Amino acid sequence: MKLENLIAIDMHTHAEVSCWNPFDNYGEEFDRAADKYFKSNRRPTIEETVQYYRERRIGLVMFTVDAEAQIGRRRIPNEEIAEAAQKNSDMMMAFASIDPHKGKMGAREARRLITEYGVKGFKFHPTVQGFYPYDRMAWPIYEVIAEHRMPAIFHSGHSGIGSGMRCGGGLRLEYSNPMHLDDVAIAFPDMQIVIAHPSWPWQDEALSVAMHKPNVWIDLSGWSPKYFPPQLVQYANTLLKDRVLFGSDFPLITPDRWMKDFQEAGFRPEVHPLILKDNAARLLGLQPAAG
Repeated sequence: MKLENLIAIDMHTHAEVSCWNPFDNYGEEFDRAADKYFKSNRRPTIEETVQYYRERRIGLVMFTVDAEAQIGRRRIPNEEIAEAAQKNSDMMMAFASIDPHKGKMGAREARRLITEYGVKGFKFHPTVQGFYPYDRMAWPIYEVIAEHRMPAIFHSGHSGIGSGMRCGGGLRLEYSNPMHLDDVAIAFPDMQIVIAHPSWPWQDEALSVAMHKPNVWIDLSGWSPKYFPPQLVQYANTLLKDRVLFGSDFPLITPDRWMKDFQEAGFRPEVHPLILKDNAARLLGLQPAAG
């Protein structure tokens, strides 16, 4: 990324439509429930998303969520996102998503995506993928990530996916309690762990893990900042100001809306550049690490 040309880096954007694979309508009821929950049915292509961010001079990290074992739905190819990032390397990075149920085969894929496609990190969604983050099933993939000293983003807290469906679509919220990342942070100190979203109803657990483990970060995606819990704003202004990251959850929340509400959410002016760009630049290896 060319930092000098960017006003911010959005650490949390989703690929919603594949132009490589035909649409897979299996499990489409999850889409309809999510549309209702988020009051949005935007599903841009990867190219459309990149153009949207380029017009706003905002860098972006993009990924899909591979939940083939739990949902049974074909994922968007990691390679498709990675190739888009290669073509737009001045303002885009690709993270990969690999279902932890793929074990050693997933680890092989992770290594290939790093070495052949240049992915810069990974995304996990414990609730949708159906696993506890500390489950040894996922460790072969973590070992590859840690070997390359890359970040991994973990969904935390409530999930809009499955909300309102009968039995919540069978998805278990408890998988995404951020306290489950404590063991992962201990076992893999060279893997930078990003706890995604305000972690309601476990916000204090997320803050505690991040305070205790220096390889744990928090991204602020998925909610408008005007709804952030006050303790999240307090810690982002003070003790965790160097490990809090801007993320929107696009296309569910737009960076336009997020950044407008951010200005009015009680964040101190001196932490704005850290949250919007500088912390992400350090995490992604675009700036030297502090200290």
